[in-house]
Amino acid sequence: MPEGTSGPALEALPAAARARVVGLTADVLPEVVRLPPALRRVAEFAPSRRARLGAGAIAAALADDELRERVATQVVARTTPAATDPATTEPADRAAYAWLVRPADWAATLEEATAALAERTDADERAVAETARLRERLGQAEQAAREQRAAHRVQVEEQKAEIATLRRKLGEARASERAARAEAEDALRAAAEARTGAEALAAAQDKEVRRLRAQVERAEAELAAGRRAARHDRDEGTLRARMLLDTVLEAAGGLQRELALPPVSGAPGDRVEQELAAAGAPSATAGPVPGGATATMLEQFLGLPRARLLVDGYNVSKTAWPESSLEAQRTRLLAALAAVVARTGAETTVVFDAASSSTRPVVHTPRGVKVVFSPEGVIADDVLRDLVAAEPRGRVVVVVSSDREVARDVARAGARSVASEALLALLARSS
Repeated sequence: MPEGTSGPALEALPAAARARVVGLTADVLPEVVRLPPALRRVAEFAPSRRARLGAGAIAAALADDELRERVATQVVARTTPAATDPATTEPADRAAYAWLVRPADWAATLEEATAALAERTDADERAVAETARLRERLGQAEQAAREQRAAHRVQVEEQKAEIATLRRKLGEARASERAARAEAEDALRAAAEARTGAEALAAAQDKEVRRLRAQVERAEAELAAGRRAARHDRDEGTLRARMLLDTVLEAAGGLQRELALPPVSGAPGDRVEQELAAAGAPSATAGPVPGGATATMLEQFLGLPRARLLVDGYNVSKTAWPESSLEAQRTRLLAALAAVVARTGAETTVVFDAASSSTRPVVHTPRGVKVVFSPEGVIADDVLRDLVAAEPRGRVVVVVSSDREVARDVARAGARSVASEALLALLARSS
């Protein structure tokens, strides 16, 4: 590998290239020697979690050229010639490899790959415009289908009315026929001369009945044909709409992959935290849940994607260390939580009750742990209920408290409740 030369900072690369630099570094991190402390823990993560959980630490550490060169050595050892072929590799991969390894023509390669990424961004914008056009066509097709169905309904109603009229006439004709036959029979009994006239009248009426029946059959055939045509047009409109919808969905999925859209940031509980901060207390987010869970179940909950952990601070600390001062309890609880949070990655908030105090002590919070003191006049239980209510239904929110009322309320709000003893058992296992 050639000597590294000064080049653009990692932050100056396009987002897709930065993500590939982090991914390449994460893949070889366990083989890199003399890792800084911030990356040693990241190197111990599972391969699938290094780039996701240690992206920030990796990007910050790569500002050191010596570390970058050691990473580049491992990347080169793993890279095949085909992996750097411009004809078969993505621009983001070429840019990341050039920035990390810095071969002889790395500056030109980086510039070419960056330009290709910019061109792809333009293509994505055109795809967005095409998606909008397809949606408009879909709306037009649906409107045309609705108008066609309405027209067919009108035709069907008209044909139904005509059939009803013909049936009424047929009934009247049949009634007239029966009356004529009765008169003919009376006439036959009365006089032989009337018989001829009655038979002629009956024949004429039979002819009319046949004519009316033929009309009814033609009307019924026309109605059936209209129904078949309406059903065919409706099926064709549905097929067009489905094809357009599939096109839109495929285009949207392609855009998401091409743009490498990052996950959403922030949490619904941020608003509650800001209100607590305005009242003079540190911020927080989360929500509890009713219990009976073991330490193993609690750890499984916290390992779920985007899990939130809310801890009723004094409820847990007074259960574990009732003889210690409140300050000592806070310190021991937060220190013990640090290892669990680092291992599971769960967003964690500890709520301490300060309803009867107008001052807030200064606490040292470990990485990944938020600390909230309830406002004056407000107990910690109510803060936990507010944090749970702020979370959307379906998110994994775990509340640790042995208070039965808190457990019941947060369970109704959709959280999982865990007793303080389960968390203490997990903390003891992690120590």
